[in-house]
Amino acid sequence: MVSMSNVWDRAMDVVRGRTGVLASIAASTLFLPALVRDAVTLLLTPGSTGFALAGGLLAIVAALIALWGQLALLAVATDPATTHADATRQATARFPVALAVTIVAILVVMMLLVPVGVVVGLSGADFTAMGTRGTLPDIGGGTAAFLALYALALLIAGLLIGVRLVLTNAVVLNERRGLGAFRRSWELTRGLTWRLVGVVLLYLVVIGVAVSAAQFITGAVFGLLLDSSATVAFLAAAAAGVVTTIFSVIAAAFTAQLYVAVTQRGVAAVFA
Repeated sequence: MVSMSNVWDRAMDVVRGRTGVLASIAASTLFLPALVRDAVTLLLTPGSTGFALAGGLLAIVAALIALWGQLALLAVATDPATTHADATRQATARFPVALAVTIVAILVVMMLLVPVGVVVGLSGADFTAMGTRGTLPDIGGGTAAFLALYALALLIAGLLIGVRLVLTNAVVLNERRGLGAFRRSWELTRGLTWRLVGVVLLYLVVIGVAVSAAQFITGAVFGLLLDSSATVAFLAAAAAGVVTTIFSVIAAAFTAQLYVAVTQRGVAAVFA
């Protein structure tokens, strides 16, 4: 039986032993692209269609680079013999497949959100009021109750299904599978659902607190020193980005070592 504590210990060994290569990949693929995106959206003056398009394009580019970076991090964290160059080659080779798998997952989520739009549309809500007066449209108690219950059901289902698919990218990277990676991840995580739910919930709580604290402290300090609210917001976002990047590396290491544990791959016990 897979022990979450053992997986966590091995993940920390990965982070400690391969700090340099993990940090270089994370900084260039997770932190810097997000920093550029935030700089454009927070520091430049909005108000034009071109600005909105540029912001959207940057967000997409940052997400694509982050996906590539996650593959590279997984490669490094899976096998101690993987070098930076090896991780780059593996991530590049498997990126198109990982992107296709991600797009399919996004489309499924979008399909699950269709009932929300249909119900709200049939409620006869006046959305023009939200644009002109800034008030939320009146959708009625029955519709609001349905949306609340549907959202709760989606959150619970998303959590339970999401933990079973947590190894999807690791499978795409290491087993050369495409859409079959969903099924393979489901099989590999059989019997681990509730333990993974606990790990994910704890992770979300810790990262939420850490990111909020970084934003609050940075915003409070620089808010006293600077007059520009946009600059303060950017610096707070940068601090949050540092924290998020660190936790993303930890998550990648944990995912990689979970994959190693459930597949019983023979790798060195000490990463160096």
